[in-house]
Amino acid sequence: MRQLLLIRSLTTIAHLDLSSVRDVLSAIADDDMSLSGLYAVTDRAVFGLESEPPESAHLKDAQAEVDEFVHQLGWQLPADTPAAIRLAQVLAALRLLGCACGTDFLTPYAEVAERLAAHELAQVPEQFERDDRAAAAVRSVLLGVASAALRRMAREHLVQERLNGQPISADGGTLPATGP
Repeated sequence: MRQLLLIRSLTTIAHLDLSSVRDVLSAIADDDMSLSGLYAVTDRAVFGLESEPPESAHLKDAQAEVDEFVHQLGWQLPADTPAAIRLAQVLAALRLLGCACGTDFLTPYAEVAERLAAHELAQVPEQFERDDRAAAAVRSVLLGVASAALRRMAREHLVQERLNGQPISADGGTLPATGP
């Protein structure tokens, strides 16, 4: 029953295809796989990355910028981390679309993401069993969905505040109204 709930959650809430779910379930069942390996499999399932992303000058520039950003953050990641590859793809696409967006804009996102990841990882026991592995994998995927949903909800709230004439600060808070 638990495995069916896991499959249903990954397919209906996280929108993973059955092949990706099968990869996650195999990783959960592999008692020799490290926690880092388990998260790498779930990240590949979520991001749906091909083994070799198409190369372009824009993407190479963005990858170099992401590598430097990760270094500045002090994060230690494998070179083929799916999330870093996806972040480079996002930066390259934003630039091609004319959006002025660099990693400096993403610093607050990274700071919040690190706090959220620490909070999530605190839920995983140091010595984990198969049930813990399943919980860690599904928690990782579903909390990513929850995080995106919460950010969108906060944005909608702030849009409504702005429409109501309330100025919004860059740190997300509303500013006290000034003047008459």
